[in-house]
Amino acid sequence: MSGGSPTSSSPPESGQTAVDKLRVIIVGATKEGRDLLELFSRDPSIVLVAIADHDPDAPGLDVAKKLSIPISTDPLALITHAAADLIVDLTGDADMTDGIRRHASRHTEIMGGRSALLLWKLTQQERELYRHLIEAEKRASIGTLASGIAHEINNPLYIMMGLSEHLRTEARPHLIAECVDGIMKAGQRIAVIVKDLNTFARRSRQEGVCEIDIRTTLDEAVRIVRLATNPTDLHVTTEYGSIPAVRGKPEDVLQIFLNLLTNAVQAMEGRGTLTLSTSVGERMVSVIVKDTGPGIPENNLTKVFDPFFTTREPGAGTGLGLHIVREIVTLYGGQVKVDSILGQGAAFTVALPAAAES
Repeated sequence: MSGGSPTSSSPPESGQTAVDKLRVIIVGATKEGRDLLELFSRDPSIVLVAIADHDPDAPGLDVAKKLSIPISTDPLALITHAAADLIVDLTGDADMTDGIRRHASRHTEIMGGRSALLLWKLTQQERELYRHLIEAEKRASIGTLASGIAHEINNPLYIMMGLSEHLRTEARPHLIAECVDGIMKAGQRIAVIVKDLNTFARRSRQEGVCEIDIRTTLDEAVRIVRLATNPTDLHVTTEYGSIPAVRGKPEDVLQIFLNLLTNAVQAMEGRGTLTLSTSVGERMVSVIVKDTGPGIPENNLTKVFDPFFTTREPGAGTGLGLHIVREIVTLYGGQVKVDSILGQGAAFTVALPAAAES
């Protein structure tokens, strides 16, 4: 948009009305505005009315488009027509500050100058802390994966060692052949494990945005989660429709489904049915990850994406897995939601823009 009256793209969450939320306009979409926009977008108590900048190429405007937040290249017209509780002026322009004060509603608070700069500096500390938390979650995932791989490789190794020991004293041709077949099958199992691990490693090293086949990514995530969690009786059902690709970094999209699948398998304690389905509509590709676990209590449904929220025992998880899912999905202009009936499992729906719309 350019000028006019923007409407918020963020509907009130369950149990929270629009009156409870703080409506914010950001003026200035340079690096500072971009950083503040990303911070505010993660807070469900804030409605980002719009972000404005005279420069149509300002970096904050690109981020706003991905997040479906209205933009404007006419800050004063925007402020005249759009209602806000708070205007954050990051321009450092005295004339702009005066113009904002003249055009803003008398009920609107204005933050500018040194106070706005201080707020931005605080966002830098928050971004750095968040980066460390993400890395901590990734390291925890790698540790879980390594433990699972060690378990998976040990089983065929024990078989190979036992059969090899038996071959030292076996003289009957048909039993020798059976031992050799058993060793070959165990070796093939290890080869499959290594192949899946290499796939994961390649994904982690890939850089840049490209087109991604969601169905292939889901299949890779299933194989990796099987290695990491060692489920005892897991059945995976796929209901893949014909869908277009999405655009993103392969490691990011893989991380979304690794976290969701791991969460589902842990909820079922390794026993149950995991159903993966895909569909397309409204220029969005949707994926549903459904489990047959115990479900999520209603009072926890609005908390599952909050950082550090977990129902597992202390030390069993960081409480960041689902939070990271929401962060990555939001970054790519998508949405994630959860539906659950206690005792009937949970279903997480991820919607990402189709490649042509990204």
